[in-house]
Amino acid sequence: MEGTIKRHWEYICNRNKEKMKILGDKNVDSKCEDSENKFDFSVMSYNILSQDLLEDNSHLYRHCRRPVLHWSFRFPNILKEIKHFDADVLCLQEVQEDHYGTEIRPSLESLGYHCEYKMRTGRKPDGCAICFKHSKFSLLSVNPVEFFRPDVPLLDRDNVGLVLLLQPRIPSTASPALCVANTHLLYNPRRGDIKLTQLAMLLAEISSVAHQKDGSFCPIVMCGDFNSVPGSPLYSFIKEGKLNYEGLAIGKVSGQEQSSRGQRILSIPIWPPNLGISQNCVYEVQQVPKVEKTDGDPTQTQLDKTEVLVTPEKLSSHLQHHFSLSSVYSHYFPDTGIPEVTTCHSRSAITVDYIFYSAEKEDVAEKPGAEVALVGGLKLLARLSLLTEQDLWTVNGLPNENNSSDHLPLLAKFRLEL
Repeated sequence: MEGTIKRHWEYICNRNKEKMKILGDKNVDSKCEDSENKFDFSVMSYNILSQDLLEDNSHLYRHCRRPVLHWSFRFPNILKEIKHFDADVLCLQEVQEDHYGTEIRPSLESLGYHCEYKMRTGRKPDGCAICFKHSKFSLLSVNPVEFFRPDVPLLDRDNVGLVLLLQPRIPSTASPALCVANTHLLYNPRRGDIKLTQLAMLLAEISSVAHQKDGSFCPIVMCGDFNSVPGSPLYSFIKEGKLNYEGLAIGKVSGQEQSSRGQRILSIPIWPPNLGISQNCVYEVQQVPKVEKTDGDPTQTQLDKTEVLVTPEKLSSHLQHHFSLSSVYSHYFPDTGIPEVTTCHSRSAITVDYIFYSAEKEDVAEKPGAEVALVGGLKLLARLSLLTEQDLWTVNGLPNENNSSDHLPLLAKFRLEL
């Protein structure tokens, strides 16, 4: 039997507490202590490795003993992990349709989860699922996103996303909704044009779902396997909200390949106008209600959606989005600078999985004694530590006897201030 890998919870507020004390913040204790007007919840993002994909890519798992690769061995381990961590929200990728229907969904429902699922288009047998605890949330809306578009030649791949709007169950307290998104972007390292377009489509849907009446956005958690590494242009775009892609080689977008020799440069714009998504990653076609009479009776009306085109933008190599997103993980161990990894098999050990969230703003002046202004969003309370590549090879990489995917589950605890 192989050894087990040990992961521990890292409590973020304690770190920030020490940092704020150094800066002379006298109100630090009140900012980190429990408050009555709060809603705490936990999120797991986990690529559970579709069995069909495992068998189609068996060369990636030559290091594994054959028995640990069987679904009958893997699923009980995966379910054990999910039960152990007991997250309030699960964002799962590579969820195989037949296994979802016969085993995954029934098992999770028995644990108190409500499950929503979106299978990949075409002949792909897996997809993304978002599951949440009945006891913590009620469901406001389900919004699947298909990245395949028959009218857009660029978008000929079968990846998907799923966006839910959830209402925290808080008695007698008005609280904002929570927007949870999950996706698995295209793997192909040489097709950064497709990856960026898929991401823009997901962000446009999030923008539509999370938009509130006052023009602001409700808190957002965006999970998934983004098939891009930390510091890559795609990753930086998510975190910084802007990207100038002029002159960028398509193979450089995700950072999975070092050489860009012989690769074409991203076109301006990346996607054609008929996609209906602006360079600000919002829908260019707005839906407005139109009242029509029915059956000749003027007292009977119905709402009919009419499309109104927004004025087209000028051609630009600048992408933007409206959200202020942070990554739960820092991607490098602070003491050594060694990279954290989220996936490990025979070919590579890198980070491609993320939990992004709309963070509270910390506006800290350079001088000591400055106040820390916290404005809106979610507060990250804790995260389950990740591991180094060396750590994972001490247990023969992934999958192994105890960890039954080639990805590690990511976990975070958040607080929503009410």
